[in-house]
Amino acid sequence: MTEPSAIDDTHGARAEPHQRPRRAASRSAARLAAVQALFQIDSVGLDPHAAVEEFRAHRLGGADIDEGQPDLGHADTKHFAAIVLGASIRAAEIDALIASVLPGDWSLYRIDPVIRALLRAGCFELLARDDVPVRVVADEYVSIANAFFEGVQTGFANAMLDALARRVRPEGFGAGHGPTPG
Repeated sequence: MTEPSAIDDTHGARAEPHQRPRRAASRSAARLAAVQALFQIDSVGLDPHAAVEEFRAHRLGGADIDEGQPDLGHADTKHFAAIVLGASIRAAEIDALIASVLPGDWSLYRIDPVIRALLRAGCFELLARDDVPVRVVADEYVSIANAFFEGVQTGFANAMLDALARRVRPEGFGAGHGPTPG
């Protein structure tokens, strides 16, 4: 994984170097939680605001963790909510972008629901968070894919994130700024 931007997204101030790993970990946890929340929203029709509140109450910020669940206690709750609510508000735009880079005869609902949630979250960050480098977005969401899958699905997620990034932020592909193969 590449080093995230040193810009604090809430105040625009530069973070101290010792804060970067902790913030990177809290944003990684926020992204994982956002993918889980978007999955729930898609699977059971949960209202996005209700999903955010459920996660805040039961999974984030020191909530008691159920056995077998990842520890999301240090997740950046603002980043989590921004991804979930932003991806939900911009769902039609995001789904159209994902559909535009799918292989020929594929529909959005042919994609595994976890990968679909992951692509929606990643696409939202590519669209709305130009303070987060393309490579960071791709690396973070490919890492999440690796947490759920091996092999083909992870490669598919990587290829789709690459295609979305090239469509949404082509300027992010200067020397050393493209997603990593994988």
